Amino acid sequence: MVQKAKILLVDDRPENLLALEAILSALDQTLVRASSGEEALKALLTDDFAVILLDVQMPGMDGFETAAHIKRRERTRDIPIIFLTAINHGPHHTFRGYAAGAVDYISKPFDPWVLRAKVSVFVELYMKNCQLREQASLLRLQLEGSEKDSGESKESAGLLAELSARLAAVEEQAEALTKQLNDESTDAAAVATAAHLERKLTGLRRALDALDPGTGSPPSVSSQN
Repeated sequence: MVQKAKILLVDDRPENLLALEAILSALDQTLVRASSGEEALKALLTDDFAVILLDVQMPGMDGFETAAHIKRRERTRDIPIIFLTAINHGPHHTFRGYAAGAVDYISKPFDPWVLRAKVSVFVELYMKNCQLREQASLLRLQLEGSEKDSGESKESAGLLAELSARLAAVEEQAEALTKQLNDESTDAAAVATAAHLERKLTGLRRALDALDPGTGSPPSVSSQN
């Protein structure tokens, strides 16, 4: 059963939260409300989120200050933040949003279809990262099992083959997602995140190949050049 991604909605106005829920409900993910920056930070202490939709103008801790706290925490610094604001003071105000760590900055009223599409990209990237972590966890278990009993070589080979097949499926999906993002000229941040995911997959593939005696790395030829 595929676990749903969590999306954090931060706004001090209940009607705005209700509108966001109506727009994003079609994504069929878990939507979590926070009515203040402080409440958002508390939610981030215990749950993992695919993306944060953060209102800029809030009493007390505003969106910029909330984002600064999020980016200072190691656990949450890589979560994409989309700023939502009802005001626009020009390029300087927008730049402040990006400087605070936002991946996007959207002025209200916004196109519901555009917002849903942007959020869906980050949800998909999050799900691919979750798959990658699961494959890495399986690989670690395999390594531990191999160290405990080297005599189970046939079983180990079977598990390695299964891991390789699962990783290949994730690699194919990540490649297709990266191509889609490039073709659609999506946000640069989303493209960069997808590229980062592919680099992680490449590293995992090299580690997996190194464990399989049948797919060892070719000898270096740098000294012959």
